[in-house]
Parts: sequence; structure tokens; C-alpha cells
Amino acid sequence: MAKANQKVRLRTIYRVVGYFCIKMRKMQSKTTLQSFVLTAMILLAALSRVLPHMHNFSPLGAIALFGSAHFGRRWMALGVPIAATWLSDLLLNNGVYARFYPEFTWISPGFYWTYGSYVLIVMAGWLLLRKVSVGRVLGSAGVASLIFFAVSNLGCWVGSTAYPQTIAGLMTCYAAGIPFLQGTVLGDIFYSALLFGVYHLMQNRWTILKPVPATIPQQ
Repeated sequence: MAKANQKVRLRTIYRVVGYFCIKMRKMQSKTTLQSFVLTAMILLAALSRVLPHMHNFSPLGAIALFGSAHFGRRWMALGVPIAATWLSDLLLNNGVYARFYPEFTWISPGFYWTYGSYVLIVMAGWLLLRKVSVGRVLGSAGVASLIFFAVSNLGCWVGSTAYPQTIAGLMTCYAAGIPFLQGTVLGDIFYSALLFGVYHLMQNRWTILKPVPATIPQQ
């Protein structure tokens, strides 16, 4: 019974990933090669979460910064990293960690806190990475870590029975989260350096990947 359930989960994940792959192929013909390459890099980075890693060592903050810095369209800067995050969650929840989820899980519990932090990281990237440089990327990675730490621990505290719903309780919750901050910082720095570094090398090799001016929303 468990094996049959696992096969159903994997088949569903395969169909969902296949759907997004088809969309990416169409994107290549409708927009630009640059958007296709950026999307593929972000998706691959997000799926690397299935590899063994230390607690909170994740590419998700980095892909949010990477998307905000390089996508010319704001909706893609927000949508692609969030979609990649959701796909990786789907694979983890129904594959790697299936034993913790009795039923097929389409969305992670409390997703609005973590996904909300990634939206804030994208917005921070719009401000901090208007011009990409080593210093700005590293600084933005640090900001991303702090945003995720602040928002995710706030979500852990709100409505919790483990922590008093007071300022003191909130501070206790933040203190309990400090040991996990190291993994977040290291993950954001590592994946930011990897994504931005590899793409910079690709831009130097293929001029078609040079930056495209960002689309400014109408006031």
C-alpha cells in the first residue's frame, strides 16, 4: 500500500514538472534566450534542495536575489523563484520527506510566511542590486538571510503554544532560531556566489545574455 501511494506521488510530481518544462520551452520562443537560461538556472538551484545539506542551507534566498537582479520583467522576477520554490517543495514533501506527510501535499504548511519572505527578498534585490557587483551580491545575501530569519521566526511565534504571545515570547522565539541562522547565511552566500558567478561567466562567453533594461511599472 505504501509503495503504491509512493508511485502515485512520484507520477503526480513527474506530470507537474513536465508541465513546467513544456512552459519553459514555449517561453524560449516567446521571450528571449536570457529568460530561458535564467529560469533553468533558478529551477536547477531550487531542485538541489534534495541533496543532503546542513539545516537551513538553502538556495531559495539566493534564487530570489538572482531573479530580481536579472529578469527584465518584474512579474518574472517574482513568479519564477516562487514557482521554483513550490516545485522543490512538492518534490521534498512527497518524495524525500513523504513519511511525514500521510496525504499528497500540494503546498507546505505555513507557506505564506516563507513565501512572503522570498517576495520581500525579491523586492530588496530590486533596491540593492540595480547594479551587480561582488560587494552588492554578498551584502544582499546577508540582507536576505536577515529577512528570512525575521519573517520565518515571526511566523513560528504567531499563534504558537510553545511561546507566550508577548514581546518576551517573541524574543525567546528569535533566540531559539539563532542556531539555524548560520545555515541560512552560508546557503545564501554560497548559492548567490554560484548563481551570479556562473551567469557572469556565461554573459562574458555569450553576448546574447547581456543585461536587458528592467521594465518600469506605469505610475
